[in-house]
Amino acid sequence: MSTFGSYTREQLREAYSDAWRKQLAAAPLSPLEAMLADVIGLHPEYQPIVQDSERALGLDPGAGADNPFLHMGLHMAVREQLSIDRPPGVRQLQLELAARLGDAHRAEHVLMESLAETLWEAQRAGRPPDEVRYLALARHRAAGGTAT
Repeated sequence: MSTFGSYTREQLREAYSDAWRKQLAAAPLSPLEAMLADVIGLHPEYQPIVQDSERALGLDPGAGADNPFLHMGLHMAVREQLSIDRPPGVRQLQLELAARLGDAHRAEHVLMESLAETLWEAQRAGRPPDEVRYLALARHRAAGGTAT
């Protein structure tokens, strides 16, 4: 089960807000809070949303609108994958992407886009996500290709 498997949407958003509040106050962070704060720190455009927990709880992006919590959640999912190298080879691929792109954050975004597409395809087809396809999509995107 994932780190946030039993969280409600509200609890998850509160976790982001609490971690960011602690980060700003230089308060001690748990390892999970430190990861959340790091992801939030990479996205200054989301910090005002996360900092205001009422705004965070009430945010309801419409169709096609940017969802900061989905975006940050994909960062967290990729980081969890990297920590356990699942699917096998994702950690090495991330290192290669970071070297090729010159930036670990950009490498995460390539993986996130590929993960999101793979999850969407699996949900649409009613089957488990295809890990081989996920890594192939990331390699293809990193090489300058578009989604296929």
